[in-house]
Parts: sequence; structure tokens; C-alpha cells
Amino acid sequence: MGSHFLIVEDNPFNLNLLRDLLTFNGHTVESASSVPEARDRLRLHRHDMVLMDIDIPGGGGELVLRGIRADAELAGLPVVAVTGYAMAGDRERLLAAGFDEYVSKPISIRTFLARIETCLKG
Repeated sequence: MGSHFLIVEDNPFNLNLLRDLLTFNGHTVESASSVPEARDRLRLHRHDMVLMDIDIPGGGGELVLRGIRADAELAGLPVVAVTGYAMAGDRERLLAAGFDEYVSKPISIRTFLARIETCLKG
């Protein structure tokens, strides 16, 4: 049985690509396109991992991450930054902020699932 993912992404193309990759590989996917919507989804359902865009409406992905890490029930939830921020130092900054993994856009279809599976296993 696959894992349950929350994808927080406001770009429909990126959302559909991530959703298709995950569902094709047996996972279930829920999505949100803003900070308030992400918070609602996190309260309503249990997820195995969050794939988080950084530049989303309502305050950004780092704001959602801080809420996850501050919540005792969600604090251990793996959260992966999937972002267009790919300048020198962005990866290190996002990992230091508390993300479990960093994937830059455009994603590599060849390596994306392997990286996600590794992160799921801890």
C-alpha cells in the first residue's frame, strides 16, 4: 500500500506532474494551493509526507513548516521543499529551516521518486 501525500503547490502544471508521478506509483495525493488551505488539509487528514512549494499564497511554505514543527502531533511529519529556489545557499537555508529534504524545480523525474522514498524511510 502506498503513502498519503499532501502536495502544497499553486502552479497547476507542477501540481499535476507531482500528482501523476505519485499516483502512478501507488500513492494517494491530496493538494493545497495556499497556506490556509494547507493548514486545513493538515488538520483534516493524516499524511505520510508533505511536498511543499516555498512561494505559495498566504505567507509561504516556510510558514506552513513552522506550524507543522510547532504542533506536537505533526512535528515528526517529513516535509520536503520542492521549489524553484535553486540559487547558491537555498538548499542549505531550507534544510536549516527544518525541511527534511530539498528538491529543486524543474524536478528530475528519474531521481524524484527515489529521493522521496528514501526520505519516507527516514
